[in-house]
Amino acid sequence: MNTIWQGRLDGEELLYHRIFQRVKEENNYDFISTKDFVLHGFAVDEGIKRNKGRQGAKDAPDLIRKNMANFPVIRPDFALLDFGNITCEDGKLEDTQYKLAKNVSKVLLKGGKSVVLGGGHEVTYAHYIGVKTAFPEQKIGIINIDAHFDNRKPEDGVGASSGTGFWQIAQEGDINSLHIGIQRNSNTLKLFNTAHQYKMKYILADELFFENLPSVYQRINDLLDSVDYVYLTVCMDVFNASIAPGVSASAYNGIFADAAFMHFYRHILKSDKLLALDVAEVNPAYDIQDRTARLAATLINEWFIV
Repeated sequence: MNTIWQGRLDGEELLYHRIFQRVKEENNYDFISTKDFVLHGFAVDEGIKRNKGRQGAKDAPDLIRKNMANFPVIRPDFALLDFGNITCEDGKLEDTQYKLAKNVSKVLLKGGKSVVLGGGHEVTYAHYIGVKTAFPEQKIGIINIDAHFDNRKPEDGVGASSGTGFWQIAQEGDINSLHIGIQRNSNTLKLFNTAHQYKMKYILADELFFENLPSVYQRINDLLDSVDYVYLTVCMDVFNASIAPGVSASAYNGIFADAAFMHFYRHILKSDKLLALDVAEVNPAYDIQDRTARLAATLINEWFIV
């Protein structure tokens, strides 16, 4: 009996369904249908270890699944295929990233929508490469909701980490990214300079308030209009420690999942160009009452219902 995908059983009729009743555990990518949501767990925090962060995010995917399971199904045609977890063997992060990328590309080429549960934010490079592999001739946009740019150059002898994803992506060619929630006290001037060097657009956390939504929408729309497809990644350390205590690098002055946030977040989710979504940096070892895992699950579920 599956101990993860369980919830309240109100009935077997479609009107009663919750997510756990519509999940199919799968291992054959040939069975993916157009518009299926396809889930991978990225049970990895080797990149956090290399980045000198608090380890534990590798244990998050199954906890997020448990917190997703009981949400009601809103779309009659909703289907979720779960391909299980990818783990990092013997610290070989790069091999693990390319394994996820390969699987994501299979999903997208079948017409599915890719959902990944992290794990550390080293998932970003892997998920992006999966999208780019599927659509090498298309212009891919990335929206990163995060307190950090994650554009640090890999250290010699250390390699890729949870903080290097956008630097790595920039080395692949032109990068089309918008970073929302950036904190001035979480990024050095060098990281801001790198963002400017590679023309990474950003919106500071201080700019995310209701009266400023027209400006936020405009900058999101500028990115959406300039690309063919979009990948959205959410690092949970963008949120205030009171609602997301279980992260690798907590933020006392992080943003809240308030009305202003949900307005622009759902706006992104409604885009027909959105192909891939992940949440990263949930750390169960530091979570309180599953607050962070529950918030991460809610953010994923929003894509299922918009």
